[in-house]
This record gives sequence, C-alpha cells and structure tokens, in this order.
Amino acid sequence: MDLEAELARMAGAYGGTGEPVTHPTRSDVVVVRRGEVVVKAHSVRDDPDLLRMRLRAANAPALTGLLLTSLDPEVRTVGDRAVTVWPTGVPVGRDDPDAAPWEEGARLLARLHAVPLTMMPPLPEAAGPARMARAVEAMPGHGAAQRTVRRAYAALPDPEPVPRLLTHGDWHLGQLVRRGDRWLLIDVDDLGTGDPAWDLARPAAWFAAGLLEPELWSRFLDSYLASGGPALDPADPWARLDLPARALTVQLAAVAIGHAEAEERELDEVEQSLIQSCGRIVGLRQG
Repeated sequence: MDLEAELARMAGAYGGTGEPVTHPTRSDVVVVRRGEVVVKAHSVRDDPDLLRMRLRAANAPALTGLLLTSLDPEVRTVGDRAVTVWPTGVPVGRDDPDAAPWEEGARLLARLHAVPLTMMPPLPEAAGPARMARAVEAMPGHGAAQRTVRRAYAALPDPEPVPRLLTHGDWHLGQLVRRGDRWLLIDVDDLGTGDPAWDLARPAAWFAAGLLEPELWSRFLDSYLASGGPALDPADPWARLDLPARALTVQLAAVAIGHAEAEERELDEVEQSLIQSCGRIVGLRQG
C-alpha cells in the first residue's frame, strides 16, 4: 500500500468518511483529507522526537483557542514517516488578500508569544533560522540571481541575544484555519522557543519588497502591537524586525530560485522582486 493510501486508511480509522483528497504542499510532505479528518506525513527531515515535543505543546491547555488541537496526542509512524492526525478547518482564501484575516493572525501571534514558557512542556528551539539556512544551502545553480542571494545571506549580521519566547517558527496566512467562528494557528513542525520577531518576518519581508500593500502591512502590524505582542517595541518596531525580515527575504528568494529551476522557467515578476531585495541587502552591508 502506498503512502497516500495508507494515510487515507488511517483517516478512516479516526472517523474520516468519503473520498480521500491529497492536498498540495511541500514536495516531501503529504497531507490527506478524508471528510473531517486530516492526516499529515511529515518531512523526512523532521526529527520524530522533536515532533513529539511539539505535538505535546500544541495540545497543552495554555494553547487552547490558539493552536489547533490534534485528534491523536501521539506521533504515529507510517513507513519512515512521522504522522500526525488533525481535525479539518477552512483555510484562508487565496483570491482576495484584502479580505484575508491579517488582524486575526496578528492577534493570535501576539497571544502565542505572550504564553509563559513555564506553562508549557519542554520545547526545542524554533526552527525558523535553520529553515533559512537550509533554503540557501539547497538552492541550485550558480547564475547571477544565485550569486546575489548567496551574497545577501553572507551579508546578514549575527543576531543579537533576545529573550526567548514561545514562537510558531514558520508563520504565514497558510498557517491559519477557521473552525466554527474562530481562527486558529496550525502546523507545529517548527514550534519552539526563540525570537518571536521571526514570526512576523515573512509579511515584513513582503512589505519591504513592495509585494504587500502598505495598508495590509499596517493592519497586521497595528493589530499585533495593539494586542500587546512582546516581539516588538511599539516606538520602533523595525529595530527588532529588520534582521528577521532580511533573513526571510533571502529564504524566500532561495526557494523561488529552486522552484524556477525545477520547473525549467524564468523567474517571474514576484520572484525577481525578491532577488532585487537581496541586492539591496548586499548594498546595505557594503554601505
């Protein structure tokens, strides 16, 4: 039995009904939905022991109403894959960014970052910075765009020590689902302790690259600050955001190049904007 069929069978064992649907995701992650049940085969890179720690945290009482709770508190195994089981939720629509729940995402992150670590089970380090390094290392080719991204990566300064807080590790709008009348965070793969400013870095990077409208960025940032989010100083949010935003720009650019190379196509306009932002990062360091 292949992996997708086994995940569909597992979904049925947890009450899922109807025809299974495989959802597109990262190439090494497989997500199968069957009715009200979602079964996720995690990346072969994911350490099952760290994933167990993260899953226990997702089910901790302190995160009730913030993070989607799994249907099974244990990490299961199918072949060489760690597998987790979840209830379904309605994802953010992709067709209308203006209507996306930017404010709700910001409020959820502010609440997540404010959860005392003393109320949580032991957690590993959040995986955001490591994700960036992996993206650059895996980037294929040696053309002009690749050289720009690698130079931008080399130009990033070492982060300054900051208080370690509870951090999602890979936040974007795709990490939200609606259950009933409530939005919840999903995806525990990178959950851990670290600098919470990294959770805000992707929209900050898109804004800095001119790919996110200033109004949408303001809605997100203002909601985070109004909710008491501890990652940023309201008087100078970019003091903490600048480095993570630059790092996410490098990551997104490296991933974009990888996709373009795999699909044997030229970089599109959005991807070119990310490369140009990397060029500005290099210029900042040289200046």
